[in-house]
Amino acid sequence: MRVVIVGAGQVGSSIAADLADTHEVIVVDCDSERTEELNYSFDVLGVTGDGTSVATLEEAGIEETDMVIASTDDDETNIVVCSTVKAISDAFTIARVKNTEYLRTWERSARAFGVDFMVCTNLLAAESIVRMIGLPAARDVDPFAGGQVQMAEFEVDADSPVANQTVAEADRFDSLTFVAILRNGCVEIARGETVINADDRVIVIGSPESVQQFARSVEPDESPGTAEEVVIVGGSEIGYHVARLLEDRGFKPRLVEQDGDRARNLAERLPNTVVMESDATDIEFLEREHVGDADVVVSTLDSDEKNLLVSLLAARMGVERTIAIIDTSEYVDLFETVGVDVGVSPRGVVAEEISRFTREGDAENVALIESDKAEVLEIEVDDESILAGRPIEESARDLPNGVVIGAITREREFIAPRGDTVPQVGDHVVVFADIDVVDDVAPLL
Repeated sequence: MRVVIVGAGQVGSSIAADLADTHEVIVVDCDSERTEELNYSFDVLGVTGDGTSVATLEEAGIEETDMVIASTDDDETNIVVCSTVKAISDAFTIARVKNTEYLRTWERSARAFGVDFMVCTNLLAAESIVRMIGLPAARDVDPFAGGQVQMAEFEVDADSPVANQTVAEADRFDSLTFVAILRNGCVEIARGETVINADDRVIVIGSPESVQQFARSVEPDESPGTAEEVVIVGGSEIGYHVARLLEDRGFKPRLVEQDGDRARNLAERLPNTVVMESDATDIEFLEREHVGDADVVVSTLDSDEKNLLVSLLAARMGVERTIAIIDTSEYVDLFETVGVDVGVSPRGVVAEEISRFTREGDAENVALIESDKAEVLEIEVDDESILAGRPIEESARDLPNGVVIGAITREREFIAPRGDTVPQVGDHVVVFADIDVVDDVAPLL
């Protein structure tokens, strides 16, 4: 597939790197240094120019292009890029936006703005955060099969009851499958005899109830799904959406915003959120409001450094878990090393979503593990699938190493995959695949 990416910032560069091995990629940007750097760093063609210009798009070969991804940091520019592309070609268009109003308009009118698919950075980041709230130790959570299946990644601390247990000992759940262990940057398929070490990250696939139960076994002192006290620091658009989504789930969060006008506006829009006007780095305020008693503090301020500071202050005061927005994707590992429990990069989230969309093919849904370590795919079984009408233990012999069947749904009912389970045509199967074999296994399924 021929893909043109307009915008060579963090998002565009990340998408280009992700697609370069399997697609013909052209990156357009006004900054010649960025396009030249991408030319040298990846197997892509850089074109210097304005992505809203017909001449620039024609130079990039728009007439032969299958997909255009508009990923600059300006919403309006991305929309104009897509509109221009639609005026001169039949390419499929994807626009990245921050303002949810554009997303709402697009959702109400098919292909509005000339955009075939729209991703909203702020909303995606907020949804990612909310999925993790209430699951102790969860670093990532992705839904499949209309929410009937969850994939979750958990970090195991040294004092966790499952630390030093084998997978067989930790697996006490009928509708849960241990699929992999992330250890020292490597992926290891989970076997019954595999020992779960401290600092390992365990990836499981199962029903939402079983994932909740496993979360409780990882952190037995916590109660998944019942975090009573959530404090959001920063009334940014991401902070607002986190509060709104939590309200939808029955939470009554508290939100700290320093700007008076913004605080009043948020108070009017969030009826079940206590909005407090204050500087969240004020120790006296934090102590007076008993922020240290919170189950989770989510920091969504406008700078990475401020979010790091708030997270460290919250942890020092006794907050059980901190989640911070980190705008610079390269800082995520660093911030998590120095004390942030979970770092969420909005640019990374949206880059993953767009890359996921381009990878889907016949898959109903795809989740990326650690961006490039593995993939979890949801496949609808058809007549040509290697799984159709065969016991899993039999079809598994024809699959490459590094593949695990994690869950099956049939007519909206969850089925735990076992060796003698026989997938039928029309079933939805959720499969874990190591990145080295995903291109080989996808056509088989």
